[in-house]
Amino acid sequence: MARRPDNPRPGLLVIDKPAGITSHDVVSRVRRLGRTRKVGHGGTLDPMATGVLVIGIGKATKLLTWVSGHSKEYRATIRFGVATNTDDAEGIVTAAMGCASLSESDLEAALAPLRGDIMQVPTTVSAIKVNGQRAYALARAGQDVELAARPVRISRLEILTPPRPAECLLEETDTDNAPDEQVPSGPVRVVDVDVIVECSSGTYVRALARDAGAALGVGAHLTALRRTRVGDFPLDDALTLDELACAVEESSAGEGEEPVLPLIPLGRAALDMFPALALSEAEAGAFAHGQAPRRSRGQLTQWAAAVGYALEGTSDEEASPIAATSPSGEVLGLLRVDGTRLRTVLVF
Repeated sequence: MARRPDNPRPGLLVIDKPAGITSHDVVSRVRRLGRTRKVGHGGTLDPMATGVLVIGIGKATKLLTWVSGHSKEYRATIRFGVATNTDDAEGIVTAAMGCASLSESDLEAALAPLRGDIMQVPTTVSAIKVNGQRAYALARAGQDVELAARPVRISRLEILTPPRPAECLLEETDTDNAPDEQVPSGPVRVVDVDVIVECSSGTYVRALARDAGAALGVGAHLTALRRTRVGDFPLDDALTLDELACAVEESSAGEGEEPVLPLIPLGRAALDMFPALALSEAEAGAFAHGQAPRRSRGQLTQWAAAVGYALEGTSDEEASPIAATSPSGEVLGLLRVDGTRLRTVLVF
């Protein structure tokens, strides 16, 4: 078996995840292609979902905390008239009231309360932990799961296409997994709507579909979900797994050579994500040992104005990190403003 280096070349990959596999499956594929263990992802996508999945390699896994915390953009298809226990097409149908037609004005009235800063109850089949166990595991074991509402921000929720009446055929539910009230099988009139969603981390687009269906009294679930952006990483920059495999194969120099992944280098990734603060030679040397540089409040204010950094109005924990760079431009690690001084967050 090929050697797996403990210290691979660090960087980020932007993958276009296909449907039918988990985010962990993608990580496993990248581990095999790169022949390295230190791989992680920034923000889980359900097996049904496709699109942007940011992968960290080596030291760049340290950036994934901020990658997963960034805003995200999705394109989704909501089917009104049928509800499922997972709020998407992979679940068991729990209600099929049907929806023969849906006006744009009624749809807009249902979506309007879901915009802005809202309290959202996550979907029951989720990875949120309840008493140390994942909610989806408890739900699949037949236990009742009640999740608390939590704040999320929906900065954009727009209708992309007019409502499309359609018909779906419900199959008979397996009696072992049937809901308390049996849902009849057969054709059901539904309405499909394509939407675009821009939201904060922690938002469940499935829950938006569920809540819109509940507001209209017909039930709803997602039939398609595609993530088109995570922070500053768009779908246009993403590689499919097949494209990644081809790129690795083409880059192989010869037998026994380590594979070369087409990474966004760690330094460039950090500069793409965070504003930069240049250090002197002496400061750079001290920073390598974890010592943060010193700046007066006036110097920090002047720097923040020059780079557009939000120095005021956020807590220390909410403030965006800062990329510390050497005089030559090398990214050395991350800093954070803590009150009136800088403190070290990470040393690369």
